[in-house]
Amino acid sequence: MAVPRSSLIISGVLAIFLFSSAYGGSIAIYWGQNGNEGTLAETCATGNYAFVNIAFLCSFGSGRSPQLNLAGHCDPYSNACTNLTADIHSCQSKGVKVMLSIGGGAGGYTLNSEQDAADLAQYIWNSYLGGTGKRPLGDAVLDGVDFDIESGNPDYYGALAAHLKSYSGQGGKKVYLSAAPQCPFPDASVGKALETGLFDYVWVQFYNNPPCQYTPGSAANLLNSWKQWTSAINATYIFLGLPAAPDAAGSGFIPTGSLESQVLPALKASTKYGGVMLWSKFYDDQDGYSSAIKNHV
Repeated sequence: MAVPRSSLIISGVLAIFLFSSAYGGSIAIYWGQNGNEGTLAETCATGNYAFVNIAFLCSFGSGRSPQLNLAGHCDPYSNACTNLTADIHSCQSKGVKVMLSIGGGAGGYTLNSEQDAADLAQYIWNSYLGGTGKRPLGDAVLDGVDFDIESGNPDYYGALAAHLKSYSGQGGKKVYLSAAPQCPFPDASVGKALETGLFDYVWVQFYNNPPCQYTPGSAANLLNSWKQWTSAINATYIFLGLPAAPDAAGSGFIPTGSLESQVLPALKASTKYGGVMLWSKFYDDQDGYSSAIKNHV
C-alpha cells in the first residue's frame, strides 16, 4: 500500500527529531598537557570530539608576561608551536572548535583590575584570535577562549569575558567563550564571571568534589548539582565534566555503563544539556572512554 507523501515527510521529521534528541550532545576534550597524547591533528581525526581545549595559557595578569605551556608538545619560546597552525586548520576543517584554555591547576595567574582584564583580552585577541601580533600558534585563528580558572582573584573574569566578547564578529568570526567551574555551586573562581551570561559553553567539573559528583551506585548528588547548575546559569549549553579514566582524577570517574543508564538519561531532560567534557586526551587514550560513549552522548 502506498504511503501518502505527507506521512513520509512527517515520519522523516520525527525520525530526525528522535535522532537529535537521543544523540544531540557532543564531547569536549582537553589537549596539551601530556606529550604522549598524540598530536592535535590526530586528536581531531578521531571524530570523537566537537571541541578541543588547548591547555594552558598558564601565566598572566598583574604585570606577568602571558605564558603558554603545552608540556611535551612544543616550546612556544623558541617559536616551535607555530607548526600547530596546520593542525588547527585541520581540526577546524572537520568542524571541531579549537579553544585556548587559560588558567589550569598550577596557578601563576590572576587578574586584579579592569585594566588587567582589558590588557589580557587584547593580548589574546592579537596572539590567538583575529588580531595581529606575535602569534605563538602561527596564523591560525582559534574559535574562542576557555576559562579554567582555579585560583586567584575572582572579581575581574567577568570583565575579561566582556572584553573578549566585544571582539566577536570582527574579522567575520564569532568569539566563543567556555568555562570549567568546579561543581560546588557557585564556583569560587568563575562564579562571578558566569553571572554575566556571556558564556556559550559551561563544562562543569563533576569530579574531585564528592558532595556533587557520582559515587559508585548513586548519581543522586550529581543530579541534584546538575539541576542547580542548569537552573541558575544562563549559558547556551552545559556539559557534564568527567575524568576520562580512573587515574585522571582523585574521584568522580563514572563507568560507561553507569553513565549511560543512570546519568545521561536524566541530564538530557534539560534543554541546556550539551554533552560531556573529558579530562584529558592522554587519559582518554588509556581508557577509550570517548569512543565508548560517543553514540550515547
